[in-house]
Amino acid sequence: MKKLLLIGIGPGDPRQITLEAIEALQQADVFFLIDKGEVKRELVEARRQLIERHVRPGNYRVVQIDDVQRDAQASDYREAVQAWHAQRAVLYARLIEDELAVGEVGAFLLWGEPGLYDGTLRLLDLVRQRGVEMALRVIPGISSGQALAARHAVPLNDTGGLLTIVPGRRLSELADIDNVLVMLDGRNAFDHIAADGLFIYWGAYLGSEDEMLISGPLQEVKERIARARKEARVRKGWIMDTYLLRKVW
Repeated sequence: MKKLLLIGIGPGDPRQITLEAIEALQQADVFFLIDKGEVKRELVEARRQLIERHVRPGNYRVVQIDDVQRDAQASDYREAVQAWHAQRAVLYARLIEDELAVGEVGAFLLWGEPGLYDGTLRLLDLVRQRGVEMALRVIPGISSGQALAARHAVPLNDTGGLLTIVPGRRLSELADIDNVLVMLDGRNAFDHIAADGLFIYWGAYLGSEDEMLISGPLQEVKERIARARKEARVRKGWIMDTYLLRKVW
Protein backbone atom coordinates (compact mmCIF):
# COMPACT_ATOMS: atom_id res chain seq x y z
CA MET A 1 0.00 0.00 0.00
CA LYS A 2 1.24 3.46 -0.84
CA LYS A 3 1.18 5.94 2.03
CA LEU A 4 0.47 9.62 1.75
CA LEU A 5 0.95 12.42 4.29
CA LEU A 6 -0.85 15.77 4.15
CA ILE A 7 1.26 17.99 6.38
CA GLY A 8 -0.03 21.35 7.58
CA ILE A 9 2.91 23.78 7.71
CA GLY A 10 1.17 26.91 9.00
CA PRO A 11 0.45 30.23 7.28
CA GLY A 12 3.98 31.47 6.72
CA ASP A 13 6.24 31.44 9.77
CA PRO A 14 8.60 28.43 9.51
CA ARG A 15 8.75 28.35 13.32
CA GLN A 16 5.04 27.53 13.50
CA ILE A 17 5.43 24.03 12.12
CA THR A 18 4.56 21.49 14.82
CA LEU A 19 6.74 18.72 16.25
CA GLU A 20 4.30 16.19 14.79
CA ALA A 21 4.74 17.79 11.37
CA ILE A 22 8.55 17.62 11.66
CA GLU A 23 8.34 13.93 12.56
CA ALA A 24 6.09 13.40 9.52
CA LEU A 25 8.55 15.21 7.25
CA GLN A 26 11.27 12.83 8.38
CA GLN A 27 9.14 9.81 7.44
CA ALA A 28 8.62 10.85 3.81
CA ASP A 29 10.45 9.27 0.90
CA VAL A 30 8.97 11.62 -1.72
CA PHE A 31 7.84 15.25 -1.42
CA PHE A 32 5.39 16.50 -4.02
CA LEU A 33 5.73 20.24 -4.70
CA ILE A 34 2.98 21.78 -6.80
CA ASP A 35 4.26 24.85 -8.61
CA LYS A 36 1.60 27.52 -9.11
CA GLY A 37 3.71 29.63 -11.45
CA GLU A 38 6.47 32.22 -11.33
CA VAL A 39 4.44 34.73 -9.32
CA LYS A 40 4.02 32.29 -6.42
CA ARG A 41 7.40 30.57 -6.79
CA GLU A 42 8.43 31.73 -3.30
CA LEU A 43 5.76 29.45 -1.81
CA VAL A 44 7.51 26.46 -3.39
CA GLU A 45 10.88 27.72 -2.13
CA ALA A 46 9.47 28.08 1.40
CA ARG A 47 8.47 24.40 1.30
CA ARG A 48 11.92 23.41 0.05
CA GLN A 49 13.54 25.30 2.90
CA LEU A 50 11.39 23.48 5.45
CA ILE A 51 12.37 20.13 3.97
CA GLU A 52 16.07 21.01 3.91
CA ARG A 53 15.92 22.30 7.48
CA HIS A 54 14.26 19.24 9.00
CA VAL A 55 15.14 16.23 6.80
CA ARG A 56 18.56 14.69 6.37
CA PRO A 57 19.96 15.06 2.80
CA GLY A 58 19.87 11.91 0.74
CA ASN A 59 16.89 10.47 2.61
CA TYR A 60 14.27 11.78 0.20
CA ARG A 61 13.58 13.00 -3.29
CA VAL A 62 11.50 15.96 -4.48
CA VAL A 63 9.05 15.83 -7.37
CA GLN A 64 8.01 19.28 -8.57
CA ILE A 65 5.29 19.74 -11.17
CA ASP A 66 3.30 22.64 -12.61
CA ASP A 67 -0.23 22.99 -11.30
CA VAL A 68 -3.34 23.12 -13.44
CA GLN A 69 -4.71 26.65 -13.70
CA ARG A 70 -8.33 27.46 -12.90
CA ASP A 71 -10.39 29.52 -15.33
CA ALA A 72 -10.65 32.72 -13.29
CA GLN A 73 -12.89 34.37 -15.92
CA ALA A 74 -15.60 31.69 -15.88
CA SER A 75 -19.10 33.00 -15.19
CA ASP A 76 -20.09 30.00 -13.06
CA TYR A 77 -17.62 29.81 -10.15
CA ARG A 78 -18.74 26.43 -8.81
CA GLU A 79 -18.68 24.82 -12.25
CA ALA A 80 -15.21 26.25 -12.93
CA VAL A 81 -13.87 24.92 -9.63
CA GLN A 82 -15.33 21.46 -10.25
CA ALA A 83 -13.69 21.33 -13.68
CA TRP A 84 -10.41 22.52 -12.18
CA HIS A 85 -10.54 19.87 -9.44
CA ALA A 86 -11.21 17.15 -12.01
CA GLN A 87 -8.11 18.20 -13.97
CA ARG A 88 -6.01 18.36 -10.82
CA ALA A 89 -7.22 14.93 -9.74
CA VAL A 90 -5.80 13.50 -12.98
CA LEU A 91 -2.50 15.22 -12.22
CA TYR A 92 -2.36 13.96 -8.62
CA ALA A 93 -3.32 10.44 -9.65
CA ARG A 94 -0.45 10.37 -12.15
CA LEU A 95 1.98 11.64 -9.51
CA ILE A 96 1.00 8.99 -7.00
CA GLU A 97 0.97 6.18 -9.56
CA ASP A 98 4.23 7.10 -11.32
CA GLU A 99 6.40 8.66 -8.63
CA LEU A 100 5.49 6.72 -5.48
CA ALA A 101 6.35 3.03 -5.14
CA VAL A 102 4.37 0.56 -3.06
CA GLY A 103 5.58 0.81 0.53
CA GLU A 104 6.93 4.34 0.09
CA VAL A 105 5.63 7.44 1.88
CA GLY A 106 4.73 10.53 -0.12
CA ALA A 107 4.00 13.95 1.32
CA PHE A 108 2.27 17.17 0.35
CA LEU A 109 3.20 20.25 2.40
CA LEU A 110 0.02 22.28 2.71
CA TRP A 111 -0.17 25.95 3.62
CA GLY A 112 -2.09 26.50 6.86
CA GLU A 113 -4.42 23.75 8.01
CA PRO A 114 -5.34 20.82 5.69
CA GLY A 115 -8.91 20.68 7.00
CA LEU A 116 -9.73 24.38 6.61
CA TYR A 117 -10.08 25.92 3.14
CA ASP A 118 -7.66 23.54 1.47
CA GLY A 119 -8.91 21.36 -1.37
CA THR A 120 -6.36 18.54 -1.19
CA LEU A 121 -8.56 16.16 0.80
CA ARG A 122 -11.37 16.58 -1.73
CA LEU A 123 -8.89 16.08 -4.58
CA LEU A 124 -7.67 12.83 -3.08
CA ASP A 125 -11.27 11.61 -2.85
CA LEU A 126 -11.44 12.13 -6.63
CA VAL A 127 -8.11 10.34 -7.02
CA ARG A 128 -9.48 7.34 -5.10
CA GLN A 129 -12.49 7.34 -7.41
CA ARG A 130 -10.02 6.83 -10.28
CA GLY A 131 -8.93 3.58 -8.64
CA VAL A 132 -5.74 4.79 -6.94
CA GLU A 133 -5.33 3.12 -3.53
CA MET A 134 -3.51 4.86 -0.70
CA ALA A 135 -3.31 5.06 3.07
CA LEU A 136 -3.82 8.67 4.07
CA ARG A 137 -2.69 10.49 7.20
CA VAL A 138 -3.39 14.17 7.92
CA ILE A 139 -1.12 16.24 10.18
CA PRO A 140 -2.90 19.39 11.37
CA GLY A 141 -1.26 22.80 11.16
CA ILE A 142 -1.81 26.31 12.44
CA SER A 143 -4.45 28.06 10.33
CA SER A 144 -4.32 31.65 9.12
CA GLY A 145 -7.34 32.35 11.35
CA GLN A 146 -5.44 31.25 14.42
CA ALA A 147 -2.40 33.29 13.40
CA LEU A 148 -4.60 36.33 12.75
CA ALA A 149 -6.14 36.15 16.22
CA ALA A 150 -2.72 35.73 17.80
CA ARG A 151 -1.20 38.67 15.93
CA HIS A 152 -4.05 40.96 16.98
CA ALA A 153 -4.17 39.44 20.50
CA VAL A 154 -7.92 38.72 20.34
CA PRO A 155 -9.91 35.49 20.73
CA LEU A 156 -11.71 34.19 17.66
CA ASN A 157 -14.85 33.42 19.63
CA ASP A 158 -16.83 35.40 22.14
CA THR A 159 -18.23 33.89 25.35
CA GLY A 160 -21.29 31.84 24.42
CA GLY A 161 -21.24 33.27 20.90
CA LEU A 162 -20.88 31.85 17.43
CA LEU A 163 -17.96 32.02 15.03
CA THR A 164 -18.96 31.94 11.36
CA ILE A 165 -16.34 31.15 8.73
CA VAL A 166 -17.12 32.19 5.16
CA PRO A 167 -15.32 32.79 1.87
CA GLY A 168 -15.35 36.41 0.80
CA ARG A 169 -17.69 35.77 -2.13
CA ARG A 170 -20.40 34.59 0.33
CA LEU A 171 -20.08 37.41 2.85
CA SER A 172 -22.90 39.44 1.29
CA GLU A 173 -25.31 36.53 1.85
CA LEU A 174 -25.14 36.84 5.62
CA ALA A 175 -28.26 38.46 7.05
CA ASP A 176 -26.34 39.63 10.10
CA ILE A 177 -22.65 39.93 10.86
CA ASP A 178 -21.85 39.22 14.47
CA ASN A 179 -18.49 37.41 14.58
CA VAL A 180 -17.27 36.34 11.14
CA LEU A 181 -13.89 35.05 9.95
CA VAL A 182 -13.53 35.76 6.23
CA MET A 183 -11.13 33.82 4.02
CA LEU A 184 -10.35 33.82 0.30
CA ASP A 185 -11.66 37.32 -0.31
CA GLY A 186 -10.37 38.35 -3.71
CA ARG A 187 -12.74 41.28 -4.22
CA ASN A 188 -12.69 43.35 -1.02
CA ALA A 189 -16.10 42.13 0.14
CA PHE A 190 -15.69 44.15 3.34
CA ASP A 191 -15.73 47.33 1.27
CA HIS A 192 -19.40 46.80 0.39
CA ILE A 193 -20.65 46.55 3.96
CA ALA A 194 -22.48 49.71 4.98
CA ALA A 195 -23.40 48.68 8.53
CA ASP A 196 -21.91 50.63 11.41
CA GLY A 197 -20.74 49.07 14.65
CA LEU A 198 -18.34 46.57 13.07
CA PHE A 199 -14.68 46.20 13.97
CA ILE A 200 -12.23 44.53 11.57
CA TYR A 201 -8.98 42.69 12.30
CA TRP A 202 -7.12 42.20 9.01
CA GLY A 203 -3.84 40.48 8.24
CA ALA A 204 -1.88 39.51 5.13
CA TYR A 205 1.16 37.25 4.60
CA LEU A 206 0.76 36.21 8.24
CA GLY A 207 3.96 34.96 9.84
CA SER A 208 6.19 36.03 6.96
CA GLU A 209 8.60 38.93 6.56
CA ASP A 210 5.92 40.72 4.53
CA GLU A 211 3.27 40.48 7.24
CA MET A 212 0.74 43.34 7.28
CA LEU A 213 -1.77 44.05 10.05
CA ILE A 214 -4.57 46.63 10.22
CA SER A 215 -7.42 46.86 12.71
CA GLY A 216 -10.09 49.37 13.66
CA PRO A 217 -13.72 50.35 13.05
CA LEU A 218 -14.59 48.99 9.61
CA GLN A 219 -15.92 52.24 8.17
CA GLU A 220 -12.77 54.07 9.26
CA VAL A 221 -10.13 51.64 7.99
CA LYS A 222 -11.67 49.79 5.04
CA GLU A 223 -10.23 52.20 2.46
CA ARG A 224 -6.80 51.83 4.07
CA ILE A 225 -7.08 48.03 3.88
CA ALA A 226 -8.22 48.13 0.25
CA ARG A 227 -5.27 50.36 -0.62
CA ALA A 228 -2.81 48.12 1.26
CA ARG A 229 -4.16 45.03 -0.55
CA LYS A 230 -3.82 46.68 -3.95
CA GLU A 231 -0.28 47.89 -3.29
CA ALA A 232 0.79 44.50 -1.91
CA ARG A 233 -0.63 42.63 -4.90
CA VAL A 234 1.23 44.93 -7.28
CA ARG A 235 4.46 44.57 -5.29
CA LYS A 236 4.41 40.77 -4.88
CA GLY A 237 2.03 39.66 -7.62
CA TRP A 238 -0.21 37.77 -5.16
CA ILE A 239 -1.73 38.15 -1.72
CA MET A 240 -2.93 35.79 0.99
CA ASP A 241 -4.98 37.52 3.66
CA THR A 242 -7.85 36.97 6.05
CA TYR A 243 -9.87 39.08 8.44
CA LEU A 244 -12.25 38.94 11.37
CA LEU A 245 -15.38 41.10 11.44
CA ARG A 246 -16.88 41.60 14.88
CA LYS A 247 -19.88 43.58 16.02
CA VAL A 248 -19.11 46.07 18.76
CA TRP A 249 -21.76 45.95 21.47
